[in-house]
Amino acid sequence: MAGFQGRNKRKETHEPAVSADFHHALTQEVLRAELIRVKVILITLTVLWGCLIATYLIFPSGIERIWHDRFPLAAVCVFFVFFALFELSVLRLIGQRLKQGRDVPHARRYLGALIETSLPTVALYLEINAMGPAQALGFIVPLIYAMFIILSTLRLDFWLSTFTGFVASSQLLAMALFYHPEQFAGDPDPGIGFHIVRSLVILICGILAGLVGMQLRRQFEASIAAATARDRITNLFGQHVSPQVVERLMAEGTGTGSDIRRVAVMFVDFRSFTAGARTRTPQEVVDRLDGAFAVLVDILDRHGGIVNKFLGDGFLALFGAPLESEGATHHAVAAAREMLAANAHFNKTTSWPLRIGIGIHVGEVVAGNIGSPRRKEYTVIGDTVNFASRLEALNKEFDSQLLISAAVHDALGKDGGDAVPLGEVAIRGYERPVSVWQLG
Repeated sequence: MAGFQGRNKRKETHEPAVSADFHHALTQEVLRAELIRVKVILITLTVLWGCLIATYLIFPSGIERIWHDRFPLAAVCVFFVFFALFELSVLRLIGQRLKQGRDVPHARRYLGALIETSLPTVALYLEINAMGPAQALGFIVPLIYAMFIILSTLRLDFWLSTFTGFVASSQLLAMALFYHPEQFAGDPDPGIGFHIVRSLVILICGILAGLVGMQLRRQFEASIAAATARDRITNLFGQHVSPQVVERLMAEGTGTGSDIRRVAVMFVDFRSFTAGARTRTPQEVVDRLDGAFAVLVDILDRHGGIVNKFLGDGFLALFGAPLESEGATHHAVAAAREMLAANAHFNKTTSWPLRIGIGIHVGEVVAGNIGSPRRKEYTVIGDTVNFASRLEALNKEFDSQLLISAAVHDALGKDGGDAVPLGEVAIRGYERPVSVWQLG
């Protein structure tokens, strides 16, 4: 055990890997949200442009009346093409980053937000030249800033949304102050205060959009962190860990270092399975195993055990690891008894009855995550595991189904009153015979 104790001293941590997985997943979600935002902007403004052009072609006099007979058709088309090409380039960039699993550089995000939010300002300039500053500043384009601010929530970044609101409010205020429009005939000039208040409202909308985006990001982070933790547990302990065990592991932590602990080890094997499989199709073999394992693993779940490894037509199960459990031995024996009863009942419903052999031993093992740097799994190592395996193999010799060691018998106390002693039995790999007990 010296080698195992040495391993126990070596504490490993996978937090950097988990953190990397978390940040990668979060980046992917943020980029997907950004992808939706760009598509919505592109589709919305395409529809608006299409409606404007269609109205001009169908009802040109109405458009000319609004634009004072100076509707800039060519400029509007050029502006839209430039806008569409810009948004398509953003879509392409995000799509590439998603495939590469990389984020968009932070500076690129701010540059994109600046260019994108400046596009309504260009449209506003075209409107001012066509219909005059007073009418243009009270027409549609200033409302388009609001659309960009609302959709900025999908950036999931408080400062980017605030920056979008700042760019929109400052550019709208600059246009209003630069042109300082006279109002419609008969209306008093509202003065600079009107434009400042309007710009402040737009800035506040940007801040509020940032707060909403920040809250959405936190929810993303919480769900991704939970999913990452679940994936990590599944990778370490396999897909055959019950939901209850997963919840406890997430709440208590998995403990990535190796440690020595006392556990009950159970080996289960189907007798003469290989012989029966020779006369059946591969699909029949798989279906029979799946059906049998489903029954047995469900029983393990109820008794707090986990399947550590499937071994062909059998498996290794643990009680007391990875989570410590009082009465692990009692749980293991209770599960084994129920397995025998359930298997006997299942055999009555199938044309391929199977006989199982179970061996249970309790003792100290080295438990931890073992493997290569790229792929590790949770497992147990030690003489306790080897002895439980040898114990299960003795079922063939004694024509029995459930054998336990003297350590298990002692731990059971009164619950092991029906155990039948088989005496001192020689076991391969052990110098001295050991006491073995049979349970019905």
